[in-house]
Amino acid sequence: MRSIEQLTEEILSLPSGSRALLADKLVESLEFDTDSAIQEIWLTEAKRRREEVQNGSVEPIPGEEALAQVRRLIEK
Repeated sequence: MRSIEQLTEEILSLPSGSRALLADKLVESLEFDTDSAIQEIWLTEAKRRREEVQNGSVEPIPGEEALAQVRRLIEK
């Protein structure tokens, strides 16, 4: 079995795209350890937002448009 140091050296020699993918997978593996109370709050929020879209009280916008709006706000 390889040591952490050996794995680190091997991983750091990978191309940046591969390292980014691995980093995403590592972070994703940690996200399952979140507090169940926090997960419940986010689930409730997601359901509330879905209901707002379904009943027409909120009009969704495409992601690219949302990002453009955020960028404009940041640049001010």
